[in-house]
Amino acid sequence: MKNIALLAGGFTGEYDVSINSAKNIAASLNAGNYKVYTILITRDRWFYEADGETVDVDKNDFRITLNGKKIKFDFAFITVHGTPGEDGKLQGYLDMLSIPYNTCDATTSALTMNKAYTKTIVNGIHGLHTAHSLRLFEKDMHDVAIIAATLKFPLFIKPNNGGSSVGMSKVYNVAGLPDALKKAFHEDEQILVEEFIKGREFSIGIARLDGKITVLPATEIISSKDFFDYEAKYTPGVTKEVTPADLPAEKVALISEIVTEVYIRLNCKGMVRVDFILLEGIGEFYFIEINTTPGQSANSLIPQQVRAAGMDVGEFYGKLIEGAM
Repeated sequence: MKNIALLAGGFTGEYDVSINSAKNIAASLNAGNYKVYTILITRDRWFYEADGETVDVDKNDFRITLNGKKIKFDFAFITVHGTPGEDGKLQGYLDMLSIPYNTCDATTSALTMNKAYTKTIVNGIHGLHTAHSLRLFEKDMHDVAIIAATLKFPLFIKPNNGGSSVGMSKVYNVAGLPDALKKAFHEDEQILVEEFIKGREFSIGIARLDGKITVLPATEIISSKDFFDYEAKYTPGVTKEVTPADLPAEKVALISEIVTEVYIRLNCKGMVRVDFILLEGIGEFYFIEINTTPGQSANSLIPQQVRAAGMDVGEFYGKLIEGAM
């Protein structure tokens, strides 16, 4: 029986989403193989709650003491969305204590949180395209006229390091830029201004299972909103998700090749999710972003895709743990 520390919470607006992910993972994991302890992480403390008792984590050795007995964790399952679980901070801490975990390493986690850096690295993969964009820093001057002259409207403005679709806007002309920039800078000190790609939007999970990179069935995201923002993501009825997506076999094969190459090139570990758009008309693959700690609530995309692939979700999580150990 292995002791699993299931890390949830975090410092962002996705705290509750992370708690839901943790509940689903804990309920799905094989209770005969794993004893799961859900550790909540906030800015003030890391703690474990059971039977009305709250126990703090000893950060010196990442252990908890229950009924006078120290519990050592064999593995950390990180399901913290955003900082500090998706940006490499927890990974670096666990590396120093030699505790294995389920996600990408500290370097890849930190790098993939930065949308602009990620796009630079995946650029050049055969069949992959990226939208024209500018990266802006809050401390620099922003000349709206330069943005308008460099990029074609409509534009997407989004925080460069946000994982959660918070602070995003779609802008159709120069007049809308100042407010959109302000909204994005409220979430992050660097932002991305990107040309809007019109087409069908998809998301696809990739995981290393039994030592082999496995591409899950893609999900098509059909939103009644203009774009897939936080509200579209988490409000029932706003978005329809179709898994597996309705795509011809040769398109599925090409997408699998592209996302496998993305996984390899970014040195990913465990499970990740790549969001992309197939351009209207010609269906070219446009990379949006990669998510290295994707949501795991029962209705989240990865569990949907795992079920569509004919796999048991609990078994899938078990393979991630065994593969990383």
